[in-house]
Amino acid sequence: MAGQLKEVRSRISSVQSMQQITKAMKMVSAAKFRRAQDSIVQMRPYAQKLQDVLSNIVSNSDGEIKMALAEERPVEKVLLIVITSDRGLAGAFNSNVVKLARNVIREKYHAQYDKGNVTVWNLGKKGYEALTKLGYKTNDEHKDIFLQLSFDNVQKISQAAMKAYEEKQFDAIEIIYSQFKNAATQIFTAEQFLPIPKVENKKGGPKADFIFDPNKAELIAELMPKILNTQLYKAVLDSHASEHGARMTSMDKASENANEMLKSLKLSYNRARQAAITTELTEIVSGAAALQG
Repeated sequence: MAGQLKEVRSRISSVQSMQQITKAMKMVSAAKFRRAQDSIVQMRPYAQKLQDVLSNIVSNSDGEIKMALAEERPVEKVLLIVITSDRGLAGAFNSNVVKLARNVIREKYHAQYDKGNVTVWNLGKKGYEALTKLGYKTNDEHKDIFLQLSFDNVQKISQAAMKAYEEKQFDAIEIIYSQFKNAATQIFTAEQFLPIPKVENKKGGPKADFIFDPNKAELIAELMPKILNTQLYKAVLDSHASEHGARMTSMDKASENANEMLKSLKLSYNRARQAAITTELTEIVSGAAALQG
């Protein structure tokens, strides 16, 4: 009985230590989450408007200007830019991004994958580790982006992707990431990066009419890469905020579960202790009765 009490006390101590860790991690993630949330909330309207402008320009150009980054061609070689995190303990955040990447390959690029023509650029160590282990053709060049997250570093990745597309190393490029909604909700998204997606005009609806100054071709050539850089940076910020929100929520749930375990263990400890006291009293009474007899 003494051994059982000692074991329960040890488990209670272990759960209490774990609960302290999960509460501390929740507080750290909450602080990081607020900063990441502010970044994406401020960035998203700007990036979305730029993307809309770019898509409208491409859709209404009618082939009058040659745009290499909007050129559609038969899809033989595919690049997926998969954005995860460097650390775990964020619930199903990383596994859901990896799952979406695998679903996109299986459902959309199965033929290309069978020919070995699907390449994955990983932004974040967890996605790189998982997809490499699963046998996909991965690239570790950009996996440490979150060690020093900045627009300049993300821009280098975007420029490398654009260059590869222009050189016809890839015929389609997609970004797979988690779009931030709130701390408890992430929207796992596959988004076309290149060729630049076109916007379908509603039948009979007016076309977007932009005034270009000084020169339409020159202005588009200058704007297009900058807007694409912004698009990838927005996806990275979305993923970054989603990660901290998911970790904060996960650690909160872990702390609640630890609390429930503590209640159960303390109840078990009290029952075992009462049983031990009852046994001792019974032995004393039995011993006293035997002496009297």
